[in-house]
Amino acid sequence: MKNLPKGSLCLGLLTFFLFTVDGNSQLLKKLGKRAERAAERTVERRVEKETAEKTDQVLDSILEPGKKGKQAPQTPNPPNQGGGQDNPNTNSGNSGNTNAPASGPKTIEVYSKFDFVPGDKQLFFDDFGNEFIGDFPSKWNTNGGGELVTLGESSQKWLELKSGYSLFYIPDVAQLPEEYTIEFDIAGVGLTRKTSSTAKLGIYISDDDAFKRGDNFAHALIPFCQYSAIGITIENHINRKREIYSTVQADLRNEILENPHISIAVNKNRYRLWVNEVKYIDVPRFVPSGSVLKTIKFHANGFNDETEQVFLTNLKVAEGGVDLRRKLIAEGKISTNGILFDSGSANIKPESMGIIRQIYQVLQQDASINLKIVGHTDADGADDTNLALSKNRADAVKNALVNVYQVDGNRLSTEGKGELEPVADNTTPEGKAQNRRVEFIKQ
Repeated sequence: MKNLPKGSLCLGLLTFFLFTVDGNSQLLKKLGKRAERAAERTVERRVEKETAEKTDQVLDSILEPGKKGKQAPQTPNPPNQGGGQDNPNTNSGNSGNTNAPASGPKTIEVYSKFDFVPGDKQLFFDDFGNEFIGDFPSKWNTNGGGELVTLGESSQKWLELKSGYSLFYIPDVAQLPEEYTIEFDIAGVGLTRKTSSTAKLGIYISDDDAFKRGDNFAHALIPFCQYSAIGITIENHINRKREIYSTVQADLRNEILENPHISIAVNKNRYRLWVNEVKYIDVPRFVPSGSVLKTIKFHANGFNDETEQVFLTNLKVAEGGVDLRRKLIAEGKISTNGILFDSGSANIKPESMGIIRQIYQVLQQDASINLKIVGHTDADGADDTNLALSKNRADAVKNALVNVYQVDGNRLSTEGKGELEPVADNTTPEGKAQNRRVEFIKQ
């Protein structure tokens, strides 16, 4: 390297120093402005959060005294894929929480604000109770593969959805109505922090009755990724044109490990989706107009087939999902199979609180109304056992109204009728699900 004159070297160093100082000054100014804007946004978000929390506290003290809490996650036990026929659940009430976390399942108080109301006219139900382990369920169709298994020691059957394949069923109606609800339970096994961000379960409602998405469809993608909060992606096509494509912020990592219950309500164009007690999606104009949708499809994608598995059970589709409050006031009586119980017990499944909440609102609005709560079961099990079970379930609903919503117990009476008054065939899963119901009658 040639020796530079001392004057040139000094001049070069001075120029470099001045350029660097000026550049840093401009950079600091930019960073300062960004920092100011970031600080302003942080303050705004904090004020919004604190305001929302204060508002919730006031509303809680007036309307709903239930408390909200989170439970520690637990990975489900590995599946049992042995052959043989399992005994169907007795009066299962669509039970699907086969692997509750060690700290206990979420309480009904957690669900005290849950506002999902299932449809009251059942279109399709499948808990795979009459199917054989190892088979693909007879009411479904697939272009790939899948089989029925059990998880852990529970007899509840789950359909394993093979990654990359579409699985769908066609309900026993010519087309889906304009207003209906969809419910099911999902489970993931073998999920780790390495589970891909593309590991998702897609739920499609479509006008195609084969293995395509269709010209008109609406779908949501539930993420199973564990290393990052991926969010729920929604998309629709109306007459082959995509109108909406968005990912809604959501951290479902804990919920996915606890066999969550998924609830979807379609009210004409409006689409809402809940994971357990939390509503994540509410889009007023998302579902294609008119009665063009025919099928509900499930698609698992992005899972490692060697180590990761995704399962589904207790699929229920029902027409309606209307406001039960108005019906009870106008007609003086409602019957619902949307209040679910653990298998063979009077323990209310928390996701049933949407209906109980509406009953509470009727009682709160009109202090002159008294109600009789009547429990019914299907025909599985002994007559006297079912009679006692139905009474206990009616009592459990009363206790929820009294303990969670502070309703005066003197305004409520209970009765159990067991299997004496069926409204459907007790030899099929669909019929049994309809017979497991609770009635509310004005007195």
